[in-house]
Amino acid sequence: MLKHRGFPGRLPGTDYQFTIRRANPKGATPITRRERFRDRKAADRRADAGFVQALWEHFGDEPFERGNLDAGRLSWLFGREVKPAEDPFDPASYDALLILDLPVARASFPEAFEDDEGWE
Repeated sequence: MLKHRGFPGRLPGTDYQFTIRRANPKGATPITRRERFRDRKAADRRADAGFVQALWEHFGDEPFERGNLDAGRLSWLFGREVKPAEDPFDPASYDALLILDLPVARASFPEAFEDDEGWE
């Protein structure tokens, strides 16, 4: 399992986890698309925006390996802001390649891209 050095472990000041410490000996937790409802808590929405911002700052528009990124946090974005970057895609692999869908991510979380002058 690739550990993404420099990637934030959690949303600052909260217990919203962004990375895991070690691989699950039983295998990686599969990434599944989770439905986001309008009545989600503001803290959950902030965690999603913070995770998108961290993905943008760390990987930009390049494909990235799942590695030690938290499957639960990825699942809230999967199929919308985060998409498979390979076909076939194995949702239960630490080696799976993902990519940030920039137009969708910018529309969903504009606050995550407010300080992005260095990437373009």
